[in-house]
Amino acid sequence: MTVPQRLLTTAEAAEFVQLSQPHLEKCRCYGTGPRFVRLGRSVRYRIEDLQAWIASGLTESTSEPGRAA
Repeated sequence: MTVPQRLLTTAEAAEFVQLSQPHLEKCRCYGTGPRFVRLGRSVRYRIEDLQAWIASGLTESTSEPGRAA
């Protein structure tokens, strides 16, 4: 038997990635945020998806394509 993963609420996920909850909600609407799980009307985030989203934003220069200067 595997141990169930802990799912974070939007508020907890926002705290985890150090962004505001409204910002994370906008990212979800625009499709630019981390993957999420919808359980009925509730939205939850897996920690590994938040970590992957953070890692996808790693950059070494603001002059890289797609990065704001």
